[in-house]
Amino acid sequence: MSNLFQSVPFAVVLLIIGFVFLVKGADAFVEGCSSIARRYHVPSLIIGMTIVAMGTSLPETAVSVTAAVTGNNALAVSNAVGSNIFNLMVVVGACTLFTSVAVQINTLKIDFPISILCAVLLLILGAAGMSLGHIDGVIFIILFLAFILYMIRSAQTSREKNVEPGVEEEEYLLEAEEIQEMSMGKSVIYILLGAVAIAVGSDWVVDGACTVAAAIGISQTLIGLTVVAFGTSLPELVTSIVAAKKGEVDMALGNVIGSNIFNILMVLGIAAAISPVAFLTENIIDIAVLIVFSVIGWIMAWTKRELNRKEGIIMLLLYAVYVVYICMR
Repeated sequence: MSNLFQSVPFAVVLLIIGFVFLVKGADAFVEGCSSIARRYHVPSLIIGMTIVAMGTSLPETAVSVTAAVTGNNALAVSNAVGSNIFNLMVVVGACTLFTSVAVQINTLKIDFPISILCAVLLLILGAAGMSLGHIDGVIFIILFLAFILYMIRSAQTSREKNVEPGVEEEEYLLEAEEIQEMSMGKSVIYILLGAVAIAVGSDWVVDGACTVAAAIGISQTLIGLTVVAFGTSLPELVTSIVAAKKGEVDMALGNVIGSNIFNILMVLGIAAAISPVAFLTENIIDIAVLIVFSVIGWIMAWTKRELNRKEGIIMLLLYAVYVVYICMR
């Protein structure tokens, strides 16, 4: 690698451009795939529950897979776990500063417990052999597909009974309905450009993050938990804050929980199925922190079936304490 690529300023620029490529590439890829699906009369419900839902975790997937394949395993795990912690504590916490975040009963009874169980399973499998192997990855992918099928069945049942669907299901369905049908040629171009942008962006993010970490003497785990996790979760943060300012955050928590389930089952499942992902002791601790934070958020959400500003501030302070801890360790 040339000295230019090893310089910290260039690595930071590479990192930022990589994030932009990841986000825009994921959007283009989802729009292209959704447009083709709509052209072939695939119901919006199916499009929303599959293409759109998986699209929200495409940046994390690309980064973790690239990191695992290139042997930067610490970055692969810390990116997924860090994104989940950031989504839950910062994205939701920031929303409560503008308005209380309502919590639907489905999120409390089904989605929250599933997200916690996914984190517990990750902790058990990761600690057992200090790695996620091919078989573990396949297990995660099967569970991920089962969760997708559960969401589709749940939404279908709700529609048949004229009952409001789950929060994250409604969010993905609305997004799918907003996507316009394009010509076949344009759709293919969107898919190809999106795929290229995702591939290039993930490569640049991993290269940039590893270069910065090595240059300033910090671990890949730390930069994955902070900079990379923040970058891949930035779209959710901006979207949620804009929605909060407009008083439209009914879907904020449900969307975050759904994304967190995807980040464990899909992101780490695909990464491990392609290339075994080694675990560090720090990864085990961070997953344990994710479980504790998830339980705290779940308990606070149960109190009045909403998260208010006081609870949001507590979440943000807990995240700040956690960041101080990982920087000091």
